Amino acid sequence: MSKKYIVWGSSGHSKVVHSLIQLCGGEVIALFDNNPNASPSIKDVPLYIGLDGFKKWILNYEDLNNICGIAAIGGTHGRDRIEIHKLFNSHGIRVETLIHPNASICTTATIGKGSQLLSQSLVAADSHLGESCIINHQASIDHECFVGNGVHLAPSSTLCGCVSLGDNVMIGAGAVVLPRVNIGENTIVGAGSVVTKDLPSNVVAIGSPAKVIKKILD
Repeated sequence: MSKKYIVWGSSGHSKVVHSLIQLCGGEVIALFDNNPNASPSIKDVPLYIGLDGFKKWILNYEDLNNICGIAAIGGTHGRDRIEIHKLFNSHGIRVETLIHPNASICTTATIGKGSQLLSQSLVAADSHLGESCIINHQASIDHECFVGNGVHLAPSSTLCGCVSLGDNVMIGAGAVVLPRVNIGENTIVGAGSVVTKDLPSNVVAIGSPAKVIKKILD
């Protein structure tokens, strides 16, 4: 019998997650999204809107012990992924870690619950990946990196050795973070940038070398 999943998010990334769930032998039975104008991203899978929709689904589904959940919301929504996974856990729904069969994960690396490692992603020796992260297609994390919770590495981005990322960092597509660089929480690195020195929390940085262009206000 295949595992049954619920997925929070009904945009493009949910299609990627759906494909990964299928590769892992699972089946998506329900979608959820906070956008009242969202439409189902997976054919023949019902979509429920917001927390009210989730509560309605919960009331009508009896065997929650056999359900797995995952948040399929990419980009700068690391905090949202973490909160959704907490919501699932509070209702007895297991939060799954999804690893593509073509991903390369060193045996000495640690992977946090609820993270998603997509095709040809790499996590090298003695690196730590936090909870609810997304490591997208061909993104790589070299040896002895520390990646906080809710981080998203976009396709083909690279962390060189001994890099440290705070919670909810977003590294854009094709960006490179050079060895031993530290990046504070909630910071966004633009696509194609090269980060050569430490970046503080709550900023946007772009370019080669990457420079801070603005602060992120809570």
